[in-house]
Amino acid sequence: MRHLLLRLGYTLALPAVLVAVWWLASDDSTDVYWPPLRTILETFPDVWTGDRLRSDVLPSVLRLTGGYALAAVAGIAVGTVIGSHRRVRAVCEPVLEFLRAVPPPVLVPVIMLFAGIGDTMKIVVIAAGCVWPVLLNTVEGVRAVDPVMAETARSYGITGLARLRHLVLRSASPQIFAGLRQALSVGIILMVISEMFAASNGLGFTIVQFQRGFAIPDMWTGILVLGLLGFFLSVLFQLLERRVLGWYHGRRASTRRSP
Repeated sequence: MRHLLLRLGYTLALPAVLVAVWWLASDDSTDVYWPPLRTILETFPDVWTGDRLRSDVLPSVLRLTGGYALAAVAGIAVGTVIGSHRRVRAVCEPVLEFLRAVPPPVLVPVIMLFAGIGDTMKIVVIAAGCVWPVLLNTVEGVRAVDPVMAETARSYGITGLARLRHLVLRSASPQIFAGLRQALSVGIILMVISEMFAASNGLGFTIVQFQRGFAIPDMWTGILVLGLLGFFLSVLFQLLERRVLGWYHGRRASTRRSP
């Protein structure tokens, strides 16, 4: 219990300091574009009612979930194939480097041409940006499988799906999760950007509408909602990572304790 409270204190210490600094720095602000934090917090419950959460936040979360899941499946599957075969990697590497260098927001107008302006376009944009951290980390994780363990598995006749599940993916899982963590932050950014193009709901759309209507405190509340959403998703991801990679974190902890 003490350890949990200590971790919670470490987690909340910096946000509390930043909020206090923001409050004090903006308390006497008369700038219309930088209202006091007190005004923003007073506006928050009036703007983000239950209806608005269902009409704007929920669609954004669903689009993010769809694009992120698509990127995770594609990135892990393709990355495993490329990382497992040297010749495939040699053929694909130049194309991957070219595609990775193209910023996903630039692809929004192109994706709109064949995917329309609906949710499909937004999900594809999110997936197009999230796939690269997952794919590249999966490739490196698969390449780094211990050759001694690989030879041992071969000697015991562990092949096919059993080898893939118990050796390759398990060994690469710490690096795969590192890519998934990077992709989550990329996905939130692309979720907002995609909703600024031909959208009728969502967090990105709502924030832009507030800005165009000069509802500046309302706009700032939308930014706060984005930050809270990112924090909440990060906590959920950490809980999932701790559960899936419990063996890995336990091994690292035992290594640190050993003399």
